[in-house]
Amino acid sequence: MKQILFATENPSKANRFSKGLLKKGIEVITLDDINKHIEVEENGNSAIENAVLKARAYSKIIDIPVMAMDDTLYLENVPKEKQPGMYVRRVNGKRLSDEEMIAYYSNLAKEYGVDGKLTCRWVYGMAVISNGKENTYTWNKEDFYLVDKPSDKMNCGYPLNSISIHKKINKYFTDITEEEKAKFQEDEGHVVDFIFNSL
Repeated sequence: MKQILFATENPSKANRFSKGLLKKGIEVITLDDINKHIEVEENGNSAIENAVLKARAYSKIIDIPVMAMDDTLYLENVPKEKQPGMYVRRVNGKRLSDEEMIAYYSNLAKEYGVDGKLTCRWVYGMAVISNGKENTYTWNKEDFYLVDKPSDKMNCGYPLNSISIHKKINKYFTDITEEEKAKFQEDEGHVVDFIFNSL
């Protein structure tokens, strides 16, 4: 079976495309599996540029295809200087813990939201390097609000799920059942197809 390295330390992110790729005969391995970690300076100007930087760094140290992704977050009605963009976890030069992220973003929802709700959009960038060839892909999601009152549950690696409410079913992401996820989850088969076709 062919393997691809997903250059991430986030376990939730690592599982995101695994099932779809496995159906196509590709096993996703992570940085934990290869027991290697290098510091990558993510100084690109977009999610795509940062994904390319990460993929290039790891493709130099491993002899299998590499994929990497990054994302940017945009919040409606929030001033430009407070837009997280690519720095969702880094605020004023400080890397926030999960708890600090929940506090910071719930305060933004309280300050700039309508009735404590901010309309949000994630923009994703993916890079795949295989046999020296680079391919990139971008897509976005507009399916949620950030709110000022956190859920009492937390998803490890995805702290904003505690203050994110799905627009269609009006539930915290942390409270959505597997059945609801399956019913309302956006199909990311197009991303799986991009990864597969890049190999």
